[in-house]
Amino acid sequence: MKITDIKNFHSTRNHYVVVETDEGITGVGEASLHTRELAVEGAVLGIRDYLIGKDPMRIEHLWQDVFRGTFWRGGPVLQAALSGIDIALWDIKGKALNTPVYNLLGGKCRDKLLVYLGIGGDTPEEVAENGIKAVEMGYKALRFCTIGEAKAPYCEPGVEVRKSEKCMKALREAVGDDIEIVFECHTRLSPPRAIELCNRIADYHPFFVEDPLRADSPEMYRVVRQHTNVPLGTGEKFGAKWDYKCLIEEDLIDYLRTDICNCGGITEMRKIAAYGETHYMEMVPHGVEHVGFLASMHVDFAVPNFICQEDWLSRKHPSWLDYDVTFKDGYLTMGDRPGLGIDIDFDALEPIYTYEHPHWRRADGTVQDW
Repeated sequence: MKITDIKNFHSTRNHYVVVETDEGITGVGEASLHTRELAVEGAVLGIRDYLIGKDPMRIEHLWQDVFRGTFWRGGPVLQAALSGIDIALWDIKGKALNTPVYNLLGGKCRDKLLVYLGIGGDTPEEVAENGIKAVEMGYKALRFCTIGEAKAPYCEPGVEVRKSEKCMKALREAVGDDIEIVFECHTRLSPPRAIELCNRIADYHPFFVEDPLRADSPEMYRVVRQHTNVPLGTGEKFGAKWDYKCLIEEDLIDYLRTDICNCGGITEMRKIAAYGETHYMEMVPHGVEHVGFLASMHVDFAVPNFICQEDWLSRKHPSWLDYDVTFKDGYLTMGDRPGLGIDIDFDALEPIYTYEHPHWRRADGTVQDW
């Protein structure tokens, strides 16, 4: 079997990569890097000509060749392009062998996947009300963020941290002690503010605090780790396994928030999981949409240290995507279709739109991380 073409498709803000072969087997992956879709499209096209004529079954070899075979490597744009291609190759391999991708990764380690729902709310009352609604829907784990959400595009971290404590208290009292709660910071805090937040909400037993710090200097998690016992999680802005080195080797976090569309696809995500397993870290993958989410589910089923997945699929089921996944009582189950187990009606994809993330400011005009 040989690769004959690699194509880009977009639907709203999401970017899909299709790999075609001379045997008529087609694989699909996702390379979404929101707001930088066109840059990733160019990277995919740059890789395409080299991969045409190659054997799609040699996934590890092709991953190494794309990542290491050229002078420039890594970074979010190139890694997203590699991720989309890698996911599509696994889809091809599963279809060629008539088995789900999770079987190619060693088979299922669990029968179902725990998922959490992101809830909104600008006040303690709204957060509590939305939490109750989510629990009534069956969710056993929730996530929320109140750091800057109400007054966007302006954010004063100190004020937001103090408000967030009230929201966390209200949510915990509303849903009880049996529901897991993730507090999302979206990389908006400095180390001192992150420490303050963690210690303020510690009595309400968060599942973990997500992405308190910017991803540029992961070693700064040393500072936060020294001053709080609250569990920490990060990883959605990181690329390949080397980006996690100090976090894992120094036990600076507890949960790995790997994004399958940014890290290098299925091939690299399972390596990051194995790396974390050596330090008893658990996987809580970042919740990408649609194809990426389904690809992530295959890894979630196959790695022993998965614990929870951000749920996008149950909330957003586009008419152009067919898959065999069921939500019940806070868990997702998956059928045994070959490959990723999906079918896409490419003629029905929604039009692409490009946009820019909000550019936030503090009250004095200083740039604030979004």
